Amino acid sequence: MKWKRSERLVDMTRHLLENPHTLIPLTYFSERYQAAKSSISEDLSIVKETFEENGTGKLVTVSGAAGGVKYIPRVSESEVREVMSVIKESLGRSDRLLPGGYLYMTDFLGDPKIMDRIGKVFASAFGDMEIDVIMTVATKGISIAHAIARHLNVPVVIVRRDSKVTEGSTVSINYVSGSTRRIQTMLLSKRSMKSGQRVLITDDFMKAGGTMAGMKNLLEEFDCVLAGIAVLVEAEHTEEVLVDDYLSLVKLRTMNEKDRTIELEEGNYFTKGGNEG
Repeated sequence: MKWKRSERLVDMTRHLLENPHTLIPLTYFSERYQAAKSSISEDLSIVKETFEENGTGKLVTVSGAAGGVKYIPRVSESEVREVMSVIKESLGRSDRLLPGGYLYMTDFLGDPKIMDRIGKVFASAFGDMEIDVIMTVATKGISIAHAIARHLNVPVVIVRRDSKVTEGSTVSINYVSGSTRRIQTMLLSKRSMKSGQRVLITDDFMKAGGTMAGMKNLLEEFDCVLAGIAVLVEAEHTEEVLVDDYLSLVKLRTMNEKDRTIELEEGNYFTKGGNEG
């Protein structure tokens, strides 16, 4: 099949977007399109310029015999703020208030379009770091973990609170819940991670950080390294937070059940240097 340049550009763009953070040799494209490497380089220059102009991301070229091109997802500051605005607007509705001061988020976390945007925002923040695995705790953090993993092109591991026969042998730890100060248990299959892996942990909601601290301690049992912490919504902290150096997109300032009001503001994404644009 003889590919036209327009066809090559469309197919090449699709392949790059579907394989972020993956080094693709120029020979792959050259053989796929039956085109000279010089033509492929010109095509990639067009894609690179287009990606950078519209804020899709950047293309990194690695020279040498083992070189190639790699797509790194990026988002602009304006897009991050737009995502924050969408989160605040959706989660700020009064009908989300639940008895006991809880916030209903299940439908929001199940929206694939907004989850994909949130995943790309966090992937952009941690895109220049070496990350091997995304870790979250069952169940509400799973959609966020998979969204981030999609744009970093790494696997997800899920920490559970009870043992499943399908998990095989597990490692379990006890940790102190940051909000209730109760002792709780979390566990992870021994086959989930390898020693030395760098792990980004994430969750949908963080109060005092007890669950995050528990996952951080669990990493030590696997001899793995904490690469970062990504939080969708953090609560206004009335006590000491048990983890440091986390990124959040939105902060929940107050919830008033009597007045049926929810006050949300931007999280620390920018103040912690999360946007690399």
